[in-house]
Amino acid sequence: MTHTIDLRSDTVTKPTPEMLQAMFAAPVGDDVYGEDPTVNALEQKSAALFGMEAGLFCPSGTMTNQIAIKVHTQPLTEVICDVTAHIHQYEGGGIAFNSAASTALVHGERGKMTPQQVEANIRPLDNVHFPETRLVALENSCNKGGGSFYTIKEIAAISEVCRRHNLALHLDGARVFNALAASGDASKDYGLYFDSISVCLSKGLGAPVGSVLLGSKDFIKRAKRVRKVMGGGMRQAGYLAAAGIYALDNHVKRLHEDHRRAKELEQALLQANYVESVLPVETNIVIFKLNESITDAAFVQALAKQHILASSFGPQMIRFVTHLDISEEMHQHLLQVLHTLSEEQVRV
Repeated sequence: MTHTIDLRSDTVTKPTPEMLQAMFAAPVGDDVYGEDPTVNALEQKSAALFGMEAGLFCPSGTMTNQIAIKVHTQPLTEVICDVTAHIHQYEGGGIAFNSAASTALVHGERGKMTPQQVEANIRPLDNVHFPETRLVALENSCNKGGGSFYTIKEIAAISEVCRRHNLALHLDGARVFNALAASGDASKDYGLYFDSISVCLSKGLGAPVGSVLLGSKDFIKRAKRVRKVMGGGMRQAGYLAAAGIYALDNHVKRLHEDHRRAKELEQALLQANYVESVLPVETNIVIFKLNESITDAAFVQALAKQHILASSFGPQMIRFVTHLDISEEMHQHLLQVLHTLSEEQVRV
């Protein structure tokens, strides 16, 4: 096996030949003027899938999240999210920079907050010492939670708390289709509970670029202005949007294959003498802790010698992410490597 097996993230995927063909064939126009037919089709298709009124195509999930937070909040207000949430950990402090808002950080279970935790972090409106709670943000699936996910029942319970306290509810749907594949829930039901949804196309679905922000027509009208301010107004973006349409039509059903492979990796790692523990695998993310005698840097280096790329995820922590560019041949080779590696080979 000479091909590199890249497990660092599902963002590393490249367009398939069929996706490229769809991109080259896309009719395009100027999206800032609202004249790109392929972008319009992607936004309408995405909104319909999730039971929302409208959509807005953006270059990245970070941008869709940050736009949503900006629209939902004002300076001196607060966002409730899990301490491991992408919007807090990996978006460059954007909540403070873009929205002048603060965060109330919840220590959930593998990235998931309970309704009780959300309610306990809502600030009293009559106390000027505190920011005003304005928004609750969930992540599905949860990256640092090892691909854990909220079910529609759990979402509905948190939504009820938000409605009772007049709070908006946003979804960072970075891997929302992985969550849906695992839960069996219907995407259209999400529209019953969320005020805004970010749907990423460039991870497990395999598009090269882009996320779609979903919400009401009024919300998206305001979001489009914020997108322009952030520099996200693209022109002939239909070439990129076509990849998103192709991904939605052709790459959703195959996510179960990524989940199967992740589960098989979990079983192999549980048997390895160099692994201390593995977070329960539910979707396409595998996070495991190495024995104390092994550093994450040494383990990553040992894998690289076998043409396998992985991410260090903290002291002694490693993350694998399965995706459509990992063939069955690659997967079987990876399993073989994990079985044959010994603690002595990867110890510093």
